[in-house]
Amino acid sequence: MNRLPRILLGLFALGALGACSKSDQKPPEITRPVLSLVVEPRTTQTFGFAGSVEPQVSADLAFRLLGRVVSRDVKVGDIVSKGTTIAALDPTALELAVQAAKAELSNAEAQFANAAASEERQRQLLASANTSQSVFDAAQQARKAAEAGVQRTKASLAKSQEQLGYARLFSDFDGVVTAVGAEVGQTVSPGQTVVTVARSDLREAVVDIPDQLTGDLSAGTPFQVILQSLPTIQTEAKLREIAPQAEGATRTRRVRLTLTNPPQAFRLGSTVTATRMTKVAPTIELPMSALLEKDGADKVWIVDPRTSSVSARDIKVASRNGGTFTVAEGLEAGMRVVTAGVHSLSEGQKVKVPEGGAS
Repeated sequence: MNRLPRILLGLFALGALGACSKSDQKPPEITRPVLSLVVEPRTTQTFGFAGSVEPQVSADLAFRLLGRVVSRDVKVGDIVSKGTTIAALDPTALELAVQAAKAELSNAEAQFANAAASEERQRQLLASANTSQSVFDAAQQARKAAEAGVQRTKASLAKSQEQLGYARLFSDFDGVVTAVGAEVGQTVSPGQTVVTVARSDLREAVVDIPDQLTGDLSAGTPFQVILQSLPTIQTEAKLREIAPQAEGATRTRRVRLTLTNPPQAFRLGSTVTATRMTKVAPTIELPMSALLEKDGADKVWIVDPRTSSVSARDIKVASRNGGTFTVAEGLEAGMRVVTAGVHSLSEGQKVKVPEGGAS
């Protein structure tokens, strides 16, 4: 009967010892996966500017005369060839002027023939002493006047014929119609735009660049031009012209970039982005999610590749820009910085960097 209490007492002692040993053991440390990136100072900066494709050569075609438009054979988007008639004025009055000039020329030539014959007769009579010198001089003067009349009417005819040619409007180069300014039946003034034609083979990108970014731009500066509707389509370009003065309201300068062998997708009027890469002083830029602000100091968590643990590192922030900040001091190239969950980490905590190392 005495053995039973002793057995129960022994079991109770063993249980107490087991409980003590379990309470002395530390729970296994949890290795937390973190998002991170390796510090790589940025040495270049890319600027992008929106613009559009425009023709390098464009002409507003207009008649030189006042008249009524009787034909316009093109519309916007049509391809025109050099010398092909695009529009025409009513030529009736101009044709009548040509006929009148021809009639005046015929009359002047007849007068010249009579004057020349009269001069010849007076010369013969003067040689035989049957007329006076003054009569011969008068005949000679009349012949010269008639000759001048012929020259004057010839010039008048040439002018009338030239005026008749002005009734036909044509382009001096091959191109595409980009605008029309008059319809058939409309009376137009001299110089009033009837059709605008642009050369489609010479295209350029036109962009507005902030004045403070144009200091190092010069003719020939290279750009990369990307088609906004299809970003996979792009081409090279070189700066052809930069506005000498910034626009007053926006403080930008109009820049024209000559496209180098642009694909057909770069149609006139297409929206593009002109990018330019420039060298800058080495700069470390990190996402704002990596910044830990604690006790009035700026810190980041650094991952030790040997121990796979994190440690806080004091840094100096140079500037903040939206979702990123620039580090002035405290970091070096090659360091791995935690970029998410920085407020839930502790000094020396074990972490795991997923495949790829960054997110």
